[in-house]
Amino acid sequence: MRLAIAGAAGRMGRNLVLAARENPAIELSQAFERADSAALGSDAGVLAGIEANGVIVADRLDPAAFDTLVDFTHPVATADNLAFCRTHGKRLVVGTTGCDAVLEQALADAGQVIPLVYAPNMSVGVNLCLQLLQTAAAVLGDSVDIEIIEAHHRHKVDAPSGTALKMGQVIAEALGRDLAQCAVYGREGQTGARARETIGFETIRAGDIVGEHTALFAADGERIEITHRASSRMNFARGAIRACSWLADRPAGLYSMQDVLGFD
Repeated sequence: MRLAIAGAAGRMGRNLVLAARENPAIELSQAFERADSAALGSDAGVLAGIEANGVIVADRLDPAAFDTLVDFTHPVATADNLAFCRTHGKRLVVGTTGCDAVLEQALADAGQVIPLVYAPNMSVGVNLCLQLLQTAAAVLGDSVDIEIIEAHHRHKVDAPSGTALKMGQVIAEALGRDLAQCAVYGREGQTGARARETIGFETIRAGDIVGEHTALFAADGERIEITHRASSRMNFARGAIRACSWLADRPAGLYSMQDVLGFD
């Protein structure tokens, strides 16, 4: 498989270069960045801290030179890359967070034409936690208060994280609730007693925290916590490369990491 990486000079982009190098079935054929990036013209391997690999960071994609694009950039850039892949019939793996309803619908529409994986978190461990959350919510039902606490580095620009929102969606669906109606994002002042049907979100942004997520199910006398802590972005990068390999022989469709891992 010939792989292209969007945002190749960024934190996730460099880790994707490293993860692609670990998989002998994948050839990194393109790396690109925005037009004003200082990394243009640099070797993608050198940027990632390894030996030169001959893949020079460019400001555009060549549709003749890749089969699958992996994108962990920004919703605006992802929308452009999605349109490009749809036009040229290329596979796509998207790990971008902060996507709004319009972009998510565009991803769903593109799934009618090309095979693509979209997940707010590509970590195998996080997606296993989503399965556990579904079970916990179904068993505990309305007998507990539910809170989701997430922490990331100071540079993260969206909140709550896409992973936290996905956790909330999984729990809400298991309970037959509408997350848009029951979510509470932070609390301040005289808020009154907590309503049991709500799902609370608390956000921390500090230092260089890679990513931590906890779903708290609290009853009178006991509580259950399901937590995932990431200490390296390589977890996300390896999951994305796994998704790229899985996608290679799939028909058009919008897939999730749950599909990639065989949970659905």
